[in-house]
Amino acid sequence: MKTLIVQIKCKLGEAYDVAAFVVDNVAQCQIYSISGAYDLLAIVNLEDDVDPGVFVNKRLHSVPGIAETNTMIAFNAFTPSGKV
Repeated sequence: MKTLIVQIKCKLGEAYDVAAFVVDNVAQCQIYSISGAYDLLAIVNLEDDVDPGVFVNKRLHSVPGIAETNTMIAFNAFTPSGKV
């Protein structure tokens, strides 16, 4: 499983439509409206056989209303080990 963290900048007034479209049609993900330079933050879990570059360029960038994205790939999830 690969985890992508994608910041999404939307065309003016289209953030809610973009979020709904992504969740309904593009990927099972968590998507949040955020403050700052970007409008939305999507956390997308991809199967190991899915190429992240192809997913972002072919699937995500084809969503109407998306103006720009910034994508990060998460490598490890850290949990408390009980050590101080």
